[in-house]
Amino acid sequence: MRELLARIRVYLIFGVLLVACAVSMLIDRSALRERGGRDYSRWSGALLEFAAPVERLLTAPVDFALGLWDRYVALVDVKHENEALHHEVARLREEALQLREALVASGRLQQIAEMRTAFEFPMLPAEVVGQDASPWFRSILINRGRRQGVRAGMPVINEEGVVGLVSATSPRAAQVLLLLERQSAIDAIVQRSRSRGIVRGLGTGALGFEFVVRGGDVRVGDVVITSGRGGVYPKGLRIAEVSEVPEPGASLLQTAQLKPAVDFGRLEQAFVLLWRSPTMELIYAEEVGTVSEDGVGRSTTP
Repeated sequence: MRELLARIRVYLIFGVLLVACAVSMLIDRSALRERGGRDYSRWSGALLEFAAPVERLLTAPVDFALGLWDRYVALVDVKHENEALHHEVARLREEALQLREALVASGRLQQIAEMRTAFEFPMLPAEVVGQDASPWFRSILINRGRRQGVRAGMPVINEEGVVGLVSATSPRAAQVLLLLERQSAIDAIVQRSRSRGIVRGLGTGALGFEFVVRGGDVRVGDVVITSGRGGVYPKGLRIAEVSEVPEPGASLLQTAQLKPAVDFGRLEQAFVLLWRSPTMELIYAEEVGTVSEDGVGRSTTP
């Protein structure tokens, strides 16, 4: 008998609890129907106090599993939402970048249009495709050459000012000697005072403006432009801005420091002026041709 009771002990306890819960529910329902009462009796209260922990223990694994499932589903939804938000942020960043680039381009296009209407010379747009890394020479390579009408000795500018001078060409490319090169020298004037001098490259990121001390009126902030003399550049091209003027000394010549108008570190596009001064025509005609006995120049290149 004891062995039988030991085997069915769990089932007996479960059955007793089930019967007790059923009896308690019937009593409570009868009390609510007859008296409208809401307070439990001593028997019902004691039974509830005993059954509540057991019910909590029995339902805990189910509640844990349901909670774990809910959290997993929520994490999956959060992951998908994060991925969607990342894609949306990337799209908005790309649109903002394109909009910023369009605004920059529109401003440059307006400056380019104003520049092209200011000169009577035809201009050929070109892209900067290379840069000389040599410490002795400062030059760039553009994607326009002889087949597009580019010749050595032609000036190169952009919407900011003077870039340099074409020094060599191939059928589809050209080398441009920058304004910063030490070999570069431009006859220039101060736009405000009309003081005249020579702008020379210093081989660095700055320029020097040599002018005669007597009668020279040069101040910080003055704009220096091409004078049209010297037979290289046409008149009125912006070169640089005066950044420093040293104190006058005993020397007849004085050199002011200039900041170039062109930002060479961000140079992407330039324009070749399809024009050569008579001086450049003479210089490069002597380099590529010979003069016959009748005085007519004949080319030595095919």
